Amino acid sequence: MSSVERVRAALAAAGLNAEIEEFDASTRTSADAAAAIGCEVAQIAKSLVFRAKESGKAVIVIASGTNRVDEKKVTALIGEKIGKADADFVRAETGFAIGGVAPVGHTGPVVLLIDADLMAFSEIWAAAGAPNAVFRLTPQQLSAMTGGSIADVKQSA
Repeated sequence: MSSVERVRAALAAAGLNAEIEEFDASTRTSADAAAAIGCEVAQIAKSLVFRAKESGKAVIVIASGTNRVDEKKVTALIGEKIGKADADFVRAETGFAIGGVAPVGHTGPVVLLIDADLMAFSEIWAAAGAPNAVFRLTPQQLSAMTGGSIADVKQSA
């Protein structure tokens, strides 16, 4: 099963009838995705993967496309320090390549946090398993489907 098909199956299992849109152009960055979709960059729910330093767990922060994640805030939220995850770790722990990490359909257990800023939008867009695939959903659907904790994770200006 391809990564996109795994996301489609996870969405269906969650009862979300979301259409996955695939673009000719890459939607790897928030700006690229927003341009392809025709939405605000802040409506892009980007998946950032970190590695918990003590437990080795994958920590995914679903952040608004305009925000930078404050690693100290994430550390405080999960109770252990985090570090950057390399491409091999991301693929091994989530089943996705960097640029296409979806909020659902992971191949292993992950700790998932949702940027509170995403809750301000009526609809958001998330990666669907490939660098050119996205799907639309509401922040409430994202929260319900992932069980992720909604938190303030952005760096202060």
